[in-house]
Amino acid sequence: MATALTALVGVRHPVVQTGMGWVAGPRLVSATANAGALGILASATMGVEQLRGAVREVKSRTDAPFGVNLRADAGDAAERVGVIIEEGVKVASFALAPSRELIARLKDAGVVVIPSVGARRHAEKVAAWGADAVVVQGGEGGGHTGSVATTVLLPQVVDAVGIPVIAAGGFHDGRGLVAALSYGAAGVAMGTRFLLTSDSTVPDAVKARYLAAAVTDVTVTTAVDGLPHRMLRTALVDALERSGRAASLLRALRHAAAFRRESGTGWNRMVRDGLAMKHGKDLSWSQVLLAANTPMLLKASMVDGRTDLGVMASGQVAGLIEDLPSCAELVDRVMTEAAAVLRALPRPA
Repeated sequence: MATALTALVGVRHPVVQTGMGWVAGPRLVSATANAGALGILASATMGVEQLRGAVREVKSRTDAPFGVNLRADAGDAAERVGVIIEEGVKVASFALAPSRELIARLKDAGVVVIPSVGARRHAEKVAAWGADAVVVQGGEGGGHTGSVATTVLLPQVVDAVGIPVIAAGGFHDGRGLVAALSYGAAGVAMGTRFLLTSDSTVPDAVKARYLAAAVTDVTVTTAVDGLPHRMLRTALVDALERSGRAASLLRALRHAAAFRRESGTGWNRMVRDGLAMKHGKDLSWSQVLLAANTPMLLKASMVDGRTDLGVMASGQVAGLIEDLPSCAELVDRVMTEAAAVLRALPRPA
């Protein structure tokens, strides 16, 4: 199925696996790429040299195009961009809008730039700065999310920009792909659906929690890091919501120290990143400190398998997913379903 997305990045199918922290590692990304979709490597939880090693591991597993997701506000963003350029990565994706200068540097090196946005005005801004495409996530999506549903946000953005738009939030099958295409999107991006594959390194006990969840078990809370965050409702989430501000900030300090050790990031760099986050998102210092909770609470579940100690970011589609196919099986199923839906559509007389 050829679309503006497949032409832009050189993949066979208009499907993107999103860059989920602690989840989208070399194994999942290479399996996605080999299945003909676009895999995105999550780099925010890696040091710069860890990123270089992960990129090289993906390249050892596949010859297909793939991307790397970056934090545009990270103090070492320029170094990470250097790794992407030096290692010949096809796509750079961003969770926040990258600067005009960062976009220009990547494009000059032949890298496709695809930021993720949650509002029309943000899509208009990055398009004006030269982004090649944009991922638009509606409120159904997992992790940090907005309040506008994909079915409302997507057509707004498609009408507002002249670059390919990739739809995210609420997609898991071929019917969703056809629906997104009907709105004018060039493809779909899926996170939770790729997390729940046999190629995902997420521990089996955590995958079982996702598979057991109903749609109503997926909630949005600000208790983790002060920002709206969609995840599975668990006893830990309930406890975090009951915690007082002092206890929450103390917990965040402990998690910040743990993440510093895990990633090899110095305190000076973490403070600079905090300053960038504060200004970029207009946050209070309390919210910046609370943001330190996110990486380690996600690692506890996605890496260590501790569903009692970690949070599980999730799109609402978790309540509809019942199996763990390989990435190849998943992508083939999505494309087969999409073709069947298109064939079944009424034809003009």
